[in-house]
Parts: sequence; C-alpha cells; structure tokens
Amino acid sequence: MDSSIKTYRDLIVWQKAMQFVTNIYSKSALLPQNEQFGLTSQIRRSAVSIPSNIAEGYGRNSTGDYTRFLQIALGSLFEIQTQIEIAFNLNYISESDFQSLFEQSREIERMLSSLINKLKK
Repeated sequence: MDSSIKTYRDLIVWQKAMQFVTNIYSKSALLPQNEQFGLTSQIRRSAVSIPSNIAEGYGRNSTGDYTRFLQIALGSLFEIQTQIEIAFNLNYISESDFQSLFEQSREIERMLSSLINKLKK
C-alpha cells in the first residue's frame, strides 16, 4: 500500500465517502416526514455504511478481509444509488440533487472498484 497512507483517514475514497454521507444527510432531511422511518432511514444507513466499512476493512489484518469489507461498502453504494433514484422518481428530490448525488456516488464506485482490483492482484 502507498507509504503516505498511515490510516484509513488518509484514503481519498474514505474522505469522499464521508463528504457523501454529509450530503446525503442534508438532502434526505428534505424528504417527507412520513418517510422518516422508511426511505430516509434506509438512505442514511446505506450512506453511513460506506465509509464505515472502508474504515473497518482497513483495520483488518488480512487483504482478504479488507477486500471483503470494501465489497460490502460497494454493495451499500449500489443500494444508495437505487434509493436516491427511488426518491427522485417519487419527486422527493430534484433532478439536480439526484444528478449531483449520483455523480458523487459513481466517483466513489470507481475508486472502490479500483482499490478492490489492486488488492486482488
């Protein structure tokens, strides 16, 4: 691994995932009150899972475990891509908010996929 990486906090993908969580919380606060225990809660749990699994995997003692946690983070990312599309389809978020969140998620997806592929080699 890159010698400049001393902790998971140094990983750009973790930093971007943390910013994504912040943006998700901000945008999901606009969802209807009756979705508080439904879509809002699910979107937030999926978002929090991404940097959490990156961090937990980093702390594991094996590359195999690290890869598995990164794959879980990627799965959570796919969940949230689906959930924000549902929110958009229900007119809970604007098209510009959807596009912004989706593009952020795609960048994180590419970074996670790249990291997983590097670890598998």
